[in-house]
Amino acid sequence: MPSIDTLLNAFITLLVTVDPIGNAPLFLGLTAGLAATQRRRIAVRGSVIAFFILALFALSGTAVLDGMGITIDAFRVAGGLLLFFTAFEMIYGGRQERREQTSDAAAAEESANIAVFPLAIPLIAGPGTISAAILQASEFTAGRTGGGYWLGMSVLIALIGVMMVLTVLVLVAAEALDKYLNTTSRLVITRLLGVLLAALAVQFVADGVRALALT
Repeated sequence: MPSIDTLLNAFITLLVTVDPIGNAPLFLGLTAGLAATQRRRIAVRGSVIAFFILALFALSGTAVLDGMGITIDAFRVAGGLLLFFTAFEMIYGGRQERREQTSDAAAAEESANIAVFPLAIPLIAGPGTISAAILQASEFTAGRTGGGYWLGMSVLIALIGVMMVLTVLVLVAAEALDKYLNTTSRLVITRLLGVLLAALAVQFVADGVRALALT
């Protein structure tokens, strides 16, 4: 069984890299104009998808990316570029206008897409969180074989699950606060968060390019 210090360090690391509180305002901006039920569905689905992604990388380490010839830094650059496109739509209102022009079926399909990207990847299960899951897996299983190995891995995956539950609770709470905002406030907040998301995307790309240049 991993020590209390190991558990505490893993929890803090995951909390910082997942950053549910920091993602809450971005979640509001990404889901502006959607019904409350759709927002809750997106929060749950995105967190569940992120859980399976992090559990996969915790179990397989870098084997998945290495098997495809992809480094974590290349993953960071690609995620940053895709995230920047989303931020661009938030700033110029393209996402909201498209929602107003689509049918309910198309809107539901877009909601599912938002849950996958950018909520699950890269906001919740981003390169930093994936790296943290891989590193924590090595800590929880170091020197262990057989039953001890799987016990440590099971504890880590359970800890990731707890973090995803916490993420859902924070996102749903943020959605509840959105009820008190008027249309003008939503527009201002969405565009402001779009700028912040663009900055985050640039940071993703810069970090990835810097790391690739040093390898």
